Amino acid sequence: MRTATLGPAQRARSLAAMAEGELDVLVVGGGVVGAGTALDAVTRGLSTGLVEARDWASGTSSRSSKLIHGGLRYLEMLDFALVREALKERGLLLERLAPHLVKPVPFLYPLQHKGWERLYAGSGVALYDAMSMARGHGRGLPMHRHLTRRHALRVAPALKKDALVGALQYYDAQTDDARFVATLVRTAAAYGAQTANRARVTGFLREGERVVGARVQDVEGGGEYEVRARQVVNATGVWTDDTQAMVGERGQFHVRASKGIHLVVPRDRIHSTTGLILRTEKSVLFVIPWGRHWIVGTTDTGWDLDKAHPAASSADIDYLLEHVNAALAVPLTRDDVEGVYAGLRPLLAGESDATSKLSREHIVAHSVPGLVVVAGGKYTTYRVMAKDAVDAAVHGLDLRVADCVTEEVPLLGAEGYQALWNARARTAARTGLHVVRIEHLLNRYGSMAGELLDLIANDPSLGEPLQFADDYLRAEIVYAASHEGARHLDDVLTRRTRISIETFDRGTRSAREAAELMAPVLGWDKDQIEREVQHYEKRVEAERESQRQPDDLTADATRLGAPDIVPL
Repeated sequence: MRTATLGPAQRARSLAAMAEGELDVLVVGGGVVGAGTALDAVTRGLSTGLVEARDWASGTSSRSSKLIHGGLRYLEMLDFALVREALKERGLLLERLAPHLVKPVPFLYPLQHKGWERLYAGSGVALYDAMSMARGHGRGLPMHRHLTRRHALRVAPALKKDALVGALQYYDAQTDDARFVATLVRTAAAYGAQTANRARVTGFLREGERVVGARVQDVEGGGEYEVRARQVVNATGVWTDDTQAMVGERGQFHVRASKGIHLVVPRDRIHSTTGLILRTEKSVLFVIPWGRHWIVGTTDTGWDLDKAHPAASSADIDYLLEHVNAALAVPLTRDDVEGVYAGLRPLLAGESDATSKLSREHIVAHSVPGLVVVAGGKYTTYRVMAKDAVDAAVHGLDLRVADCVTEEVPLLGAEGYQALWNARARTAARTGLHVVRIEHLLNRYGSMAGELLDLIANDPSLGEPLQFADDYLRAEIVYAASHEGARHLDDVLTRRTRISIETFDRGTRSAREAAELMAPVLGWDKDQIEREVQHYEKRVEAERESQRQPDDLTADATRLGAPDIVPL
């Protein structure tokens, strides 16, 4: 099928098209659930619109642990239904829907007690594997195995010898969460959905008690549109209560935000061939392989401050370093930290005052006529949440609507990926790029990698790496603006690539080169290039300074010292 191009012209056309007629479904919120809902609706034959106030995945969906997993610890809570559902989704993503974006990742679980712990933890991991296989979607991952202490230390020499008496190794999966969402949006657009980021809903249109659409502000151009829709879906995550307040109704449930922070450190700082999962007094701590880096996280604390830019405090960073260092022979220090990011989980309130015990399950409600709200859940189960939301919307449509088909709809880039992967050496020889570069492109764009190779063929300079972030090619910066909906420098350095957390300078040395590459695509003049670079540098400095603050309140105030939007 054809791919969709999320460039400036497409965005303008989509906004105009949404305002011209009545949609069947308008989705508000461009995170993983909103994007998944748009894809579900449009592949049922419904006319569909999707709007996002900032950038795609700019909230929670770009700041997760990057894991696609069944939730091994939920077995301990006896939440078998949630684990079973998530394992099925993990298998679908690995094998059918997004094999170019979702990859297996091994984890080592150190055992600290002889006898009973191996039996207890081993039974849990065995059940995890068995549930995966029973769903018919677990054959792509190796089964777990028991390791002696000597064997575990060969696999993960970074561990202290006295930190374990043995270990278990099992497999889950991971993805670049922001890239996954951008691909979801492009897939929805390829099937006919109208999509626009930087398009903020400022209120809902009403006819009596019924919601019949939304007022949408073009944050970039300044215009306002009335978008009429027979059903509106509120998929705004931690902003759910704020969005519901626009209709004067919160609904039957409340969404609380829980902050989780992550550290990114270079791969050579932790000597291991496998990820690690470590117990803490409150939860678990992951050490996750991430290219030439490790991601260490996460925390789980309540947050009621600024939702757009949750800040990591010095106390948060110290907490993670203290707990990971309890297991490492060579401890990490602040100087080892390349990047820090903080995200908010949308949790359904009511079950417990402790955010770590609030529900990860989702809920869908038709809170007022014409308005469906979907909230809670896990990244891994976004497709199920989307299906349930569209099912609820369909009840409000006087139409015969097909059942959900997204279980059978691969994301853009999946079709033909394996064949191209097998031919990667020939592609490298043909293009003159190193085979590692071809692998990198295939694992980020799948079969759409050919579109980047075409850019490089037309301008060989785009085949060169960015000067201060050489994991990425210059072509990827251009492509982010021309094909992936990036509107600002921050979109590219923070979400289309991960330069902002994968370099010690947080992307500031790459900023000008990237802005100059984006400029011809987005029509920027020299003044706008300068504004983009200065805005990015101020954002990085505000984040650095917030991470020196002792607590959430001062960290939040410091982070908000940087402006949010670059004026055009």
